[in-house]
Amino acid sequence: MNSEETTQKLTALDSLLDAERTALLNGELEKLANMLEDKEGLILALNGAEHRDLEALQRLDAKVKRNQLLLDGALEGIRSVARRMAALRRIKGSLETYDSTGRKCNVELDAARAVEKRA
Repeated sequence: MNSEETTQKLTALDSLLDAERTALLNGELEKLANMLEDKEGLILALNGAEHRDLEALQRLDAKVKRNQLLLDGALEGIRSVARRMAALRRIKGSLETYDSTGRKCNVELDAARAVEKRA
């Protein structure tokens, strides 16, 4: 790969990393899957190229690390939502409370029973 091709790939990867960041910040996680193949291809091509522009590589490295932090945050958010949803499913049919001695009590709720409304 010649110097001009390397510069084009560096520029393409730089733009792709910016688009990836925008997608992460906007919560458009489905776009990340579409970008992955292009990103991997550019990185593979650049790994085999001779590099003379150390500053450009350092900027790209910083963007990759920045995006990784954003991705880690997004994944933790998804895990948090999953845990919360599991907790809500678990408590949907019961109520946890404490008795007068401070012991935890679990009151099972009968979902089939309807609440009667009176006017």
